[in-house]
Amino acid sequence: MNPPVFPEFKPVSLEDGDFIRSFLDAYPLGICEMNFPNILIWKDSEHPRYTLLNGNLCLLLEPTFEPAYFLPPIGENDIERTILTCLSAAPRLSRVPEEFVRRYGASFKVEEDRDNFDYIYLAKDLAELKGKKFDGKRNRIRKFERECDHSYERLEKERVEDCRRLLLQWFEDKGNGDPYMKAEKDAILEALALFEALGLVGGVVIVSGRVEAFTIGLRLSGDTAVIQIEIANPASPGLAQWINREFVRREWMAYRFINREQDVGVPGLRSAKLSYQPDHFVKKYNLSKA
Repeated sequence: MNPPVFPEFKPVSLEDGDFIRSFLDAYPLGICEMNFPNILIWKDSEHPRYTLLNGNLCLLLEPTFEPAYFLPPIGENDIERTILTCLSAAPRLSRVPEEFVRRYGASFKVEEDRDNFDYIYLAKDLAELKGKKFDGKRNRIRKFERECDHSYERLEKERVEDCRRLLLQWFEDKGNGDPYMKAEKDAILEALALFEALGLVGGVVIVSGRVEAFTIGLRLSGDTAVIQIEIANPASPGLAQWINREFVRREWMAYRFINREQDVGVPGLRSAKLSYQPDHFVKKYNLSKA
């Protein structure tokens, strides 16, 4: 494969996985956006394209629900000149982690992007839910375990259609008018369709013989897993808390940290993520011309 060189771009497709992963593995940035499955599953709404610029991998996203942007360049070759060239093709770099800003941001306008901070938890905290701060979650879990006939299974292809049905019903109940929600639905459908090809790990919860929750994640770095997707039927109180705990217990205890992505500025989602007591945030910024 001959990768495109700026100003040429190529739309991201499944066949680009090994090439893009080679950069992400060599230059990890520790943010939830910077993994190949995430880039690919959002392709229908974010339209990612990539190019090589000064030997760095540059990803341009043109979402349907926000202005176009580049992710931070992946590499270490003449980064400030690379950023300037990117900013000639799009108005900003977005989802830029704090360490990247510290190293390369001095010549640029820098704006904090709180809605896209990653929430990072200790895997041990999510698996054990110890202490008074988690009393409410333990109570909901006990109620679910007491009242519901339930079991956990690792996600396999035989369960994908059941997960798909649950997902479509979940979004129908919430309403499909919001463009971001439609994009999210399409991304999750893509993850389900490609979960084996992308090396994703998933879990499902069977309640009274039906799939009522599922979740999907992957390794992000040496000590961190990222949980990208969690869907649970709200008609079963405590189910969301149970799958949140069990997925970490059963699949991710080899990792110190769990990245549960951002809250995108949704108040209810922010409150829910804060209630799990994050260990820290990965802060992110927008960079534009000064």
